[in-house]
Amino acid sequence: MSFPTDAVALITGAASGIGKATVEHLYAEGVRRFALVDVNSTMPTFDDADVLHLCGSVADPSTWDEAERAITECFGRLDLAVVNAGISGAGPIADLAFEDWRRILSVNLDGAFLTLRAAMRLIPGEGAIVIVSSIAGIKAEIGVAAYGASKAAAAHLAKVAAKEGAARRLRVNAILPGGVDTPIWTGMSFEALQAMAEASTPLGRFATADEIARQIAFLLSDRAATITGALLASDGGYSL
Repeated sequence: MSFPTDAVALITGAASGIGKATVEHLYAEGVRRFALVDVNSTMPTFDDADVLHLCGSVADPSTWDEAERAITECFGRLDLAVVNAGISGAGPIADLAFEDWRRILSVNLDGAFLTLRAAMRLIPGEGAIVIVSSIAGIKAEIGVAAYGASKAAAAHLAKVAAKEGAARRLRVNAILPGGVDTPIWTGMSFEALQAMAEASTPLGRFATADEIARQIAFLLSDRAATITGALLASDGGYSL
């Protein structure tokens, strides 16, 4: 699987975790033009690639005013987009402060909408978009009301966007990871993480960020040419 070297890929949340792994995998598969967005300015760069770094919150409309202008000036268009930036949070509904609810929904849903809107404006015809949702968006668990609701809505955005983009063969899909070994688990030992995975997933392990990145790349590629509006669960069987 490879991508044209002139393809332009937008990835949010590009500084770490799934976002960074996706940038690195797309680079390995031939992409040489990137627009990367994160609140952290330390994002991947490559000596033989054109990389536009945009530092800002995906939930801030002004970030996207600047991003659309800069992407148009630097590249003229987008071909691929990965709507990945997000934050986590937990708390029972009865105890959840409205500020915490809004903070999570702002990044995970408002940010997804703003990213998706920009991508659909900047992809002129055919192209592919993947929204990184979560299995928490379809499987209820105690304490994940805000996070789960934001990810359920993001998954539905992918379906609506798939219908809206189909006439020009713009494909939009969502991936729904379960547990992923990323910096979100910082402070937890490998043994504790493994024990959690063995207890909660039939396959007995969480995914790596690289594995999710390869699945995202598949959905972006021509190998998935007739797949659109799909929700790909990648959760080790957790949702069974």
